[in-house]
Amino acid sequence: MSCVLLAVSLSSLAVLCVWQRVPMADALVYRAEGAAVVHGGDLYGLTVTEWHLPATYPPFAAVLFVPTTRLPAPVLKAVFLAGNALLLVCLVALSARLAGRTLSPAALRSATALALWLEPVFQTVVFGQINLAIVCLSLWDLTRPAGARAKGAAVGVAAGIKLVPAVFIGYLLLRRRPREAATAAVAGAATVLLGTLALPSASVDFFTRRLYQTDRVGKPWIIDNQSLQGLIARLLRDPAPGPAWLLPATAIGATGLWLAARAREERWGILLTAFTTLLVCPISWSHHWVWCVPLIAVLLTEHRVRLAAVTAVVFTARTLWLVPHQGAQDLRLPWWQQPLAAPYPLLGLTLLALCAARAASPADGDAPARTGVPRRA
Repeated sequence: MSCVLLAVSLSSLAVLCVWQRVPMADALVYRAEGAAVVHGGDLYGLTVTEWHLPATYPPFAAVLFVPTTRLPAPVLKAVFLAGNALLLVCLVALSARLAGRTLSPAALRSATALALWLEPVFQTVVFGQINLAIVCLSLWDLTRPAGARAKGAAVGVAAGIKLVPAVFIGYLLLRRRPREAATAAVAGAATVLLGTLALPSASVDFFTRRLYQTDRVGKPWIIDNQSLQGLIARLLRDPAPGPAWLLPATAIGATGLWLAARAREERWGILLTAFTTLLVCPISWSHHWVWCVPLIAVLLTEHRVRLAAVTAVVFTARTLWLVPHQGAQDLRLPWWQQPLAAPYPLLGLTLLALCAARAASPADGDAPARTGVPRRA
């Protein structure tokens, strides 16, 4: 039965992609970045597709994208579709490992079939994004046994591709694991060095200028942006909220990392770090929230079925796409549409609040850390 469910789920997605002629715009950007490396083009001056999308990742990522230049667009899309499907299987398995469980093959197939329709996962697939690869790299490394060889290196590589996972280096330091943090930092520095050797001028351009031009990534006030800045910009109807966003983001970032540092269970430390980062980043597109998969897995393992169900509904309902969002309509939403336009940051804030309340409880706060013995499901 699980095989049929997975086959139907994957084939339905494939048919939908073909029927709707999904452009997989991000995959085309990656191919253009690889071409810029091969032909010596202006990496950060290029724009691709009808939406004029620029390159926004470090030069090291562009070097990794070189093999995509050999693939025609239809083949590239098929490869990304199949690759993301396989990565989702890995993410489901790693999410179970984070939760202290080992899934049976049937459970793994069923969970993958259902997870495919979570909005962040679905958007990652149809955009041809690499979010699943980045999360799998980070989660695989962070869930390895303590003392594992070169633990932290994969986190550093993930940070070298997309920068944001570098926050886990800080998390490792806060958890008093300096060796793993140092390994991650060295691996991240190695990616910068490799990128600089391959693309010296582009590296200087990126790290001295492009890195700080967050407006190149996209408009922060559109509903696609499910970060705290997006929520506040739409709420205040201000496309550049400035201190109105920066001050709360600083406070929430500090609180989230503090909670992650003192979380009695490693899995909650990892999840709190991930969700805090998604909240405080200037831009967190809806497809960046693929961390919803391990969150649901942990909630189910802890028998918080209602909360897991609510979380699954929030990440499946797609309410953000139901509100008016053509042109500048995102900035003119009535008060009752604001929660519909910002489901992910509101859920993230609720998660932090629940964890803060749990940390304040003497019974939980003084409890010893649990390592979690894997169980089979």
